[in-house]
Amino acid sequence: MDFTMERGTGLEPHLEAIARLRIEVFREWPYLYEGSVEYERDYLVDYVRCPQSAVVLAWEGDELVGASTSLPLAAADADFQAPFVQNGLDPERYFYLAESVLRRPYRGRGAGHYFFDAREAAARESGYRQATFCAVIRPDDHPARPAGYRPLDGFWRKRGYEPAEGLVCHYHWPDLGEDEETWKPLQFWWRSL
Repeated sequence: MDFTMERGTGLEPHLEAIARLRIEVFREWPYLYEGSVEYERDYLVDYVRCPQSAVVLAWEGDELVGASTSLPLAAADADFQAPFVQNGLDPERYFYLAESVLRRPYRGRGAGHYFFDAREAAARESGYRQATFCAVIRPDDHPARPAGYRPLDGFWRKRGYEPAEGLVCHYHWPDLGEDEETWKPLQFWWRSL
């Protein structure tokens, strides 16, 4: 597996491949996302428009097998900024390590660490000293929860991240098999860089 990083408009040639990958991976627990390429392309436009965005791409030959997005929180969708603003925290101080997706056969081979290392380095290069991301909250007894599922909390804690108490945003997407979008809570995690 090889890695590249794209920033701002350099991401444009990869939008469709990233959109398709995000739909594929986010269908899994805990996101259960019933996505569309059009929606994903619209969502990813924020990253194209932002020169400080940093998107890490994982390749197996010419095939995109992983992608990890990030940008200044102040350039992210207002829904992600809202809990910071509501708690008197300035979004301008935080670099948002948005989402990481990786096809199942490539997991457990170090890509997750590389995704974090590269995005954290991009944040520091842009002058940020605080990094944050959020993870969807699903109930433990959700009927779609796979047996033996292990959340990534341990991985995140080993990297120095902690849940940010009181910082929960709400974002909408349709769950698998649904036509209507519903709002889901997402817990923010953060650390100093």
